[in-house]
Amino acid sequence: MTIWSRLYRGIHSIHKASKSSSSSSNEQPPVDSTSNHVSYNPSLKVRLDWIKGQFNDCFDVIYRQFVLTTGHNCAVIYIKGMINQDTIQEFIIKSLLNETAGLTHDNVYELLFEDNSLSVSQNQIITDLDKGLSAILDAGALLLIDGDIRMLTFAISAYPTRSISEAPNESVIRGPREAFIEDLDTNITFLRRRIKNKDLKIESMIIGQKSQTKVVIAYVNGICKPELIQEVKKRLSYIEVDGVLGTSYLEEVIEDNPYSPFPQLQYTERPDVACASMLEGRITIIADGTPTSLIAPVTLPILMQAAEDYYQRYTAATWIRWIRYFFLFVSLLLPSLYIAITTFHPEMIPSQLLITLAASREVVPFPAFLEAVMMELAFEALREASVRIPKSIGQSVSIIGALIIGTAAVQAGIVSAAMVIIVSLTGIASFIIPHYDLGLTIRLLRFPIMFFASLFGLYGVACGVILIYIHLINLKSFGLPYLSPITPFVKDEMKDTFVRAPWWSMLQRPLHLTRNDTRQKNNSRRWSQQTGEQE
Repeated sequence: MTIWSRLYRGIHSIHKASKSSSSSSNEQPPVDSTSNHVSYNPSLKVRLDWIKGQFNDCFDVIYRQFVLTTGHNCAVIYIKGMINQDTIQEFIIKSLLNETAGLTHDNVYELLFEDNSLSVSQNQIITDLDKGLSAILDAGALLLIDGDIRMLTFAISAYPTRSISEAPNESVIRGPREAFIEDLDTNITFLRRRIKNKDLKIESMIIGQKSQTKVVIAYVNGICKPELIQEVKKRLSYIEVDGVLGTSYLEEVIEDNPYSPFPQLQYTERPDVACASMLEGRITIIADGTPTSLIAPVTLPILMQAAEDYYQRYTAATWIRWIRYFFLFVSLLLPSLYIAITTFHPEMIPSQLLITLAASREVVPFPAFLEAVMMELAFEALREASVRIPKSIGQSVSIIGALIIGTAAVQAGIVSAAMVIIVSLTGIASFIIPHYDLGLTIRLLRFPIMFFASLFGLYGVACGVILIYIHLINLKSFGLPYLSPITPFVKDEMKDTFVRAPWWSMLQRPLHLTRNDTRQKNNSRRWSQQTGEQE
């Protein structure tokens, strides 16, 4: 019985193997998904079928087929909404029909690919279908003709863009009102209009395996350090991500210390700020599809500057900078100092003020630290709500909410009136910081310093400040010390740090940023000296 069963199993396995081999021989070989097998095929149908297979389930891809008077079958492929269809009809199809009228069979290829007689000047001859797909996806058009492997791509993008307006986050009283938009070519034009020099270099690269986002780096050759240019290119070349939908995707990857709460690149929506930074030796990074550009490297004093400083008189700009630095410390330390003094050092408060504070806190059941944390969280919630809700009601809701919540909390005895004043002043002080990310960092660091103050009083506040200072002196942005020119101290560069010196006295660029430190050769007001000598 065992022998027969083994014999049956052997015959069954042989039959099964022969059946599977015969079935596999009848299967069709898999279709190659690359363009290698069709790129050198002159047949229009073969190449068109391959392109349709690549754009399967894409209803917005238009295939416009037509026949020339010579009998050649042609096709124009483009994406609806990304180019001007009138341009396709008038300057490509109609022009091609008119130019080929009366030509022989072979003269058509000479007209298209050698004489370049079409009305559209921005065209390129290619033979690779993959490049043709890229041209279509990059808001272009692809022309194919039967009988020739060569193709024509046309850069005739005409997709809708946002109109040029003022930068909402960097408004000025004096100065230009233009702001970057989501179109890369328009943003590059802004830079070219302001720096009309051959040394303005703009290099592009493609980042994002799926999004294929065009990213450009702009700098002024001869002013920007070559090692900085190479470092920026190197860091960007390491990015391998599916998509880049904004410059923030790049910022988190190329910054020196990704775990630091402090911003290590400056962002701006103003072309004049980007141009001014490049004239100091820095690099601007712009990505297609976003109005925000990145500037590298950056320091803390630069983040405390605003575009308004350079359009106002230098005396007013200097006074405003002092106010900013003062309220920077107010935003960071005021709640912590209040907690430390009222909890551990009440002897530092004048007697009359101490009696008032004690009376206001008599009915409050929470310690000063918990009281400050609740009010700070409530203020942060109101601020976030004012940003997320519609603009028509955002401002009124935030103001009314703050008044109602603050008044009700004081009347209910949950918080003291002094704490409401402290938190309100702290919130207003955080709005004075010109760079939003830096202000957000100060708001974040406020909470651990408050915790140290609740445990150790003023010693805890001092320890928190020292820890932040140690972190800042060790922080760098593309190799540039974050606190320069304060630490390390550079006397000649202090003219544009805590003060804003007049333009005629700033003869040099920042030495730590550029390879060419000469901004202007002579004092621009030397005419006054000549006038005095003549008198």
